[in-house]
Amino acid sequence: MTGMKATGQKQLMLFSGRTHPALAEEVAKELGIDVVPTRFDTFANGEIFVRYLESVRGSDAFVIQCHADPINESIMEQLIMVDALKRASAKRITVVTPFFGYARQDKKHRGREPISARLMTDLFRTAGADRMMAVDLHTDQIQGFFDGPVDHLFALPILADHIAGRVDRSQITVVSPDAGRVRTADRWADRLGAPLAIIHKRRDPDVANEVKVHEVVGEVKGRVCVLVDDMIDTGGTIVKASEALFEQGAAKVLVAATHGVLSGPAAERLQNSRISEVVITNTLPVPEERSFEKLTQLSIAPLVARAVNEVFTDGSVTSLFE
Repeated sequence: MTGMKATGQKQLMLFSGRTHPALAEEVAKELGIDVVPTRFDTFANGEIFVRYLESVRGSDAFVIQCHADPINESIMEQLIMVDALKRASAKRITVVTPFFGYARQDKKHRGREPISARLMTDLFRTAGADRMMAVDLHTDQIQGFFDGPVDHLFALPILADHIAGRVDRSQITVVSPDAGRVRTADRWADRLGAPLAIIHKRRDPDVANEVKVHEVVGEVKGRVCVLVDDMIDTGGTIVKASEALFEQGAAKVLVAATHGVLSGPAAERLQNSRISEVVITNTLPVPEERSFEKLTQLSIAPLVARAVNEVFTDGSVTSLFE
C-alpha cells in the first residue's frame, strides 16, 4: 500500500465579508450552520486585514461578499479573504458574489477601453478561488471569463412569482428596457405567458448614464407593463422607459430588477415617477437613505443556500431552475 486514507467527512464552512452580513446570516440560517467568526481590521491607510478564528484546513469554503458601495473596498476585502483561505489550506474555495462588481464592463465598446469584468475573474482566480457563484450576471458571457466552474443563479422565479401574485397575468406585457435585456425579458414572457415589448434606446456615447431617445416596439396600450432589468443604478433609464410606455398608453408600469444599486438620485426619481412598484432582491444592502415607499425587496437567501448545498453535496445547480 503506497498511500494512506483519511477518515472523516467533507466540511462546509461559510464566510462573510462586511458589506452585507445580514444576507450571509440568512444563507447560514437556511443551511442550518453559523457563519465562521472572522476578525477584520482596517489600518489607518485603508489596508484591510483578515484572520479566521477557526481552523479551515480541508474545508469546502464559501465566501459571500456583495460588491456594494464602496465597491473597490468590497472586492479587495473578498480577494484578501480568499487568499487567507488558500494559505490556511482550505480544500476548495467558492467565491459567492450575489452582485458581481464591474460586470457592465464585459466588452470593449470603443478602442482603448478595458474589459474589467475579465480582470475581476482573473483576480479571483489568482487569489485562489476554485469556483464562482453569482446571481444574474450582466451578460452570460462573463461565465467564460473565469477559468473554472461558474454557477449562474437566476432571480427570475422569485421576482416573477411576486409579480404574478400582484397582477392579473392576462393583462401583463413584459418589457425589455433595451436591446441587451431582450433575452431576459423573453424568459420572463415565457414564465408569465405574456407578450413581449422592447424599448429601443439611444445613448450618448460621451455621457455616462444618459439616454437620448426611446422608441417602443410592441403593443402596450391599456396593458400592465412589467419593465425587467438586471440592475437599477441611478434609475434614469427605468424612469425614462416608463415615461415612454405611458406615452404609448400603458395602464400601469411595474419594475422588476435583481440588483438594487440605487445610486445618487435613484430613490427620489423612482418614488416621484408614475411607476407603481419597484421590486428588487437583497443581493445588495439598501440603506435607509436609499429606501423609498414604492420599493419591495425580496430575499435571495433561500436560492443561494440551495445552490451552495448542491455544490457542496455534488448535486445539480441547474436542477434549481428546471
